[in-house]
Amino acid sequence: MILVTGATGFVGQKLMEMCKDTIACPSLRNATEDEVHRIIEENDINTIIHTAAISDIGTCQNNPEASYIANVKLPLYLAKAATGRKLICFSSDQVYSAAKEEGPYTEDMVNPGNIYAQHKLEMEQRVLDIDPSAVMLRAEWMYDYYLKKSNYFMNILNAAGTLAFSSQQFRGLTYVKEVAENMEKVIALPGGAYNFGSETSKSMYDITKDFLALTGKNITLCDAPPRHNLWMNCEKARKYGVEFSTVEDGLARCAKDYGII
Repeated sequence: MILVTGATGFVGQKLMEMCKDTIACPSLRNATEDEVHRIIEENDINTIIHTAAISDIGTCQNNPEASYIANVKLPLYLAKAATGRKLICFSSDQVYSAAKEEGPYTEDMVNPGNIYAQHKLEMEQRVLDIDPSAVMLRAEWMYDYYLKKSNYFMNILNAAGTLAFSSQQFRGLTYVKEVAENMEKVIALPGGAYNFGSETSKSMYDITKDFLALTGKNITLCDAPPRHNLWMNCEKARKYGVEFSTVEDGLARCAKDYGII
């Protein structure tokens, strides 16, 4: 049985929908260590997938204390309570947000450039100190046909007039359905941090140009100023059978799934 935190959120709801034998964790907002321990012990589970977080970078910058509680302290409570169970925590590609290399980034190239990223990296390191068998997933910007949370796919579908993406920025984008499809293999991963998502060799400008052509949207695409790369080499997880479509194929798959093309 799998306990999913953040079960009503963007990632959590997809895991609840697609993965077998899942149960929703009660809200952990303001939960104490004792309360987290009680929740774990009261449920007959062998796996915990922790998706709950404060993931908005601006919110974390403006309220670092709240970010620390949500993004560091709560995962540590789970790690301490997870004895004998598999713990999977969602981290972020933002841990590369100030990396000096151009990428694609391997797992050892981390250099966080904002409070959210700093807290995610601290979470990874401290959870693994407590539970070396835990798995940290450095997830990319995920998308779906989803109205409650801004994401790349919906931003493109809802765009009007002009869009701007940089021909000098490279980053991964991942269809959240493929995240859920990979969970069985993720649960079997050895402990550690893993880059997790779709790979690409194209810039955000070229990805968007091709996706606009695919969907037939009449949008003017402008070349934005350079931004820091956020693309990853996902070979480490792929060696264990964790497979994703390329960014381009994933976007096409999502568009077909929802009848956009």
